[in-house]
Amino acid sequence: MEKVGVTPSFWAGRRVLVTGHTGFKGSWLSLWLQQLGAEVTGLSLPAASAPALFDLADVGSGIASVYADIRDQLAVARVLRETRPSVVLHLAAQALVRESYRQPLDTFSTNILGTGHVLEAVRHCDAVRAVVVVTSDKCYRNTDSGRAFIETDPLGGSDPYSSSKAAAELITEAYRASFLSSSAVGVATARAGNVIGGGDWSADRLIPDAVRAWVGGQSLMLRYPGATRPWQHVLEPLRGCLTLVEALVAQPARFSGAWNFGPAAASARTVGAVADAAALCWGGQAAVRLGSNVGEAAEAQQLQLDSSKAWEQLQWQTRWSFNETVEQTMRWYLKWHQGEPMRAFSLAQLAAYEGSAG
Repeated sequence: MEKVGVTPSFWAGRRVLVTGHTGFKGSWLSLWLQQLGAEVTGLSLPAASAPALFDLADVGSGIASVYADIRDQLAVARVLRETRPSVVLHLAAQALVRESYRQPLDTFSTNILGTGHVLEAVRHCDAVRAVVVVTSDKCYRNTDSGRAFIETDPLGGSDPYSSSKAAAELITEAYRASFLSSSAVGVATARAGNVIGGGDWSADRLIPDAVRAWVGGQSLMLRYPGATRPWQHVLEPLRGCLTLVEALVAQPARFSGAWNFGPAAASARTVGAVADAAALCWGGQAAVRLGSNVGEAAEAQQLQLDSSKAWEQLQWQTRWSFNETVEQTMRWYLKWHQGEPMRAFSLAQLAAYEGSAG
């Protein structure tokens, strides 16, 4: 493929189902699809935080929202039967590692059974031409070797979240091989690195924790300052997903399978380095301190993706550098803190990203 961007003519008027559309990634994706002219239906629980990007950017004004739990098989099936989407982008999930330790069964039922419900509904909807299931870079069996993972590496996970994402990968492949490949439906999984960006308010995530602390005049406490992650702006893997869908519709057999969407090795930074960069952008009295992680749930110290496959076959790579990623992220939060209208600012930031060099 020769193109490096998203094709507006492909999406204009196309029926798209986004699960998890009220979440951080789902809200940005739904906003982008609106701008592309797609007919978007969102299936999700109500936004889990207050504030939420979904509300601040008025994402719901341009799409049809269905509020239901993906663990409700009948509700999921009904949405696909009634909306008959051409594309399904499955993002709904319990997405927090620490929460998975507190609520393992909820994590398993949402991330595993919920994924099965979506794929089962797709199996009975002949309008669907492409499905992308968004999982995580944590689906790999991580031994903290520091080596970047490729798509054929073993799956695994010693915590409930990671193992649930590995299981979601296996379920997706089973549905592809057993049912959907014979119907010429493109089926893929997208494994993204650590994403940051404006509008994330999830608990136990670095940037949201930082903003909450600094708005309240407190210091940000770091649990694992030395942990290294492949940081990227949320729009990067979302562009990967949109590009992948276009490829799946054109050549489902060729492009079905697993895909890594992570930044170049140069964007890998420690948690401490990201926190310091964010504090610099925030300015004022933003401060960072080290906390004690005694008794905390264990997390891998090294995590890196090899996205050569996406670059070679989809011509995809990240556009924003590490510094620009942090600057754009913190600019969003500063504008929010200053009372700016966040739908207009979010759309402007999306336009700036689309206009940046590939």
